[in-house]
Amino acid sequence: MSGGSGAISNRGTVLLVDDEPDTRELLAGAIERAGYRCVTALDAPEALERATAEGAVDVVVTDVVLGAEDRAGLRLMMDLRAMGVHAPVIVITAYADVEKVKIALNQGAVYLIEKPFRAPELIQVIDRVRAQGVDVRPSVAQVLGGTNLTDKERVVARHLLEGLSYAEIAELESNSTNTIRQHVSTIYAKLGVGNRAELFRLVYAR
Repeated sequence: MSGGSGAISNRGTVLLVDDEPDTRELLAGAIERAGYRCVTALDAPEALERATAEGAVDVVVTDVVLGAEDRAGLRLMMDLRAMGVHAPVIVITAYADVEKVKIALNQGAVYLIEKPFRAPELIQVIDRVRAQGVDVRPSVAQVLGGTNLTDKERVVARHLLEGLSYAEIAELESNSTNTIRQHVSTIYAKLGVGNRAELFRLVYAR
């Protein structure tokens, strides 16, 4: 099923996966008004069916949580690739859920958009993905390199962005957990963020 009904231009096909009917309808309508064809699905199995039927999908937008499965959207990313669908994936998630963010990034999500968001924000992200054609995440090295972080702080910041816990970072860096906490406090202060969720937004949601 496609969301929306008017004339659709040639901007590409978006597969939208969301289990909330109202949200799915609202976003699908906005996507089609922006000139894309939108194919919708309420869960991962239906998304795989839609992708197979379409033959070509240009962008995938999926929520992480679908129904009772809190990581269905993450598994969907792998299943789509396994069936030969290599369209860039935009993941709808909550940055506060560090483990899911880590998995999404490791599995190749090109963009993370945080709830709650407005439809125009999603359209802007889709436009950017289509315009660039590749991963739109900025280089972590580029972002962190433009700051006054020390070399050690940059290393710790990268570990934070990988989703590692303070204890895991401490073990990797041969430091105490308290030392890592001090580094993290300094990193947050220098970057003007208050927590890891804001650090993710600073680096990935640009």
